[in-house]
Amino acid sequence: MNTQIRLKLSIMMFVQFFIWGSWYVTMGTYLLQNLKFTGTQVALAYTCTAWAAIISPFFIGMIADRFFSAQKVLAVMHIIGGVALLLTTRVETSGIFFVLLMLHTLCYMPTLALVNAISMNQMTDPGKEFPGIRVLGTIGWIVAGLTILVLNKYVYTETNVEATVTPFWLGVGASAILAVYSFFLPDTPPKSTGQKVTIGDIIGVKALTLLKEPSFAIFLAASVLICIPLSFYYNFTNPFLNEVGMQGAAGKMTLGQASEFFFLLVMPFFFKRLGVKWMLFVGMLAWATRYALFAFGNNETLVFMLYGGIILHGVCFDFFFVTGQIYVDQKAPKEIQANAQGFIALATYGVGMLIGTYISGWIVDKFVSGTGIIGGQEVALHNWKNIWLVPCVMAVVIIIAFVALFHEKKQAEPTETVTETTPEPPAE
Repeated sequence: MNTQIRLKLSIMMFVQFFIWGSWYVTMGTYLLQNLKFTGTQVALAYTCTAWAAIISPFFIGMIADRFFSAQKVLAVMHIIGGVALLLTTRVETSGIFFVLLMLHTLCYMPTLALVNAISMNQMTDPGKEFPGIRVLGTIGWIVAGLTILVLNKYVYTETNVEATVTPFWLGVGASAILAVYSFFLPDTPPKSTGQKVTIGDIIGVKALTLLKEPSFAIFLAASVLICIPLSFYYNFTNPFLNEVGMQGAAGKMTLGQASEFFFLLVMPFFFKRLGVKWMLFVGMLAWATRYALFAFGNNETLVFMLYGGIILHGVCFDFFFVTGQIYVDQKAPKEIQANAQGFIALATYGVGMLIGTYISGWIVDKFVSGTGIIGGQEVALHNWKNIWLVPCVMAVVIIIAFVALFHEKKQAEPTETVTETTPEPPAE
């Protein structure tokens, strides 16, 4: 792959994740503090990405892969998605906001697979070349958060930009840029032209045969269940940090992505020494630890606990989800590896996150403690200690059950290259 193509793909990946990182992190703060949504309504908005994650494989498998060049589909999706995101900035009622955000995510989530397809189509050795391109996505997410931090410090000096509609405007602008830019990307023709693609192939039905092995069934159950407490972090960490008085919360949350990048690099070292079971254990333990730090930390003498909870994101994501991807790859026969990865993604980022998002919104509403003034406006205040203890206890119960029930006959050997194949919601 020549330097010009690499540069084009790197810019594409950077803008792709800048779009998501611009609005996703701060949306909860905007909805709670500006539009006065309830926790349940905020959670409903966040379910859009989960629903889109469930639906998007059908779009890619049944339509995009069979009829249209990937770069043209990418352009159209960002045009429609950008318009939908633009319209969200003009509404204040939860129902209309949800519909518009759902339209945006239904357009955006399929593009995550499209940018991967466009990239890999230009590579002779994706295992070596793709990580260097994909890391620009993580950098794009980080830069989105830092952009909000800069705006907060130098432009929105009298208000909190994270409680305004400005982050959505950043996403709209980036969507427009990528929509135009997509037409100049290398041609990636449809790969499944003339082939019959079934719904079972798309959702990974063939992977169900792996459930005959008890260890894989326990792994699947733990993966889905751990996504329930995971949702609390993605949906409500930014509102929590803003409510307790942390300045530039979105920018500081990018420490989580920096941590993710670091731990991705050192994963092979730990994988060789811990093996699958204990890598998964450490990942889940990090989730429980993070929520405990949030529950008992504050923005004064114990602010280091809040930073600790953010920085643990690298362990939380890499040690559990990336290890899980490696485990699935090793357990599945070669002919159904793609099916198995798709099935796990659907079960976790779709079903697990969807359940967790509904539960997190309900819990946040249960612990409203009164009202107060933040950023010059009256907002609902919450008992965050009790809120964070709920996912903490959930994670501890899941950890105990996993350690007791998961028995791998043989430790998996580490792969030479660990690649980040699934984006951070959440990041993020």
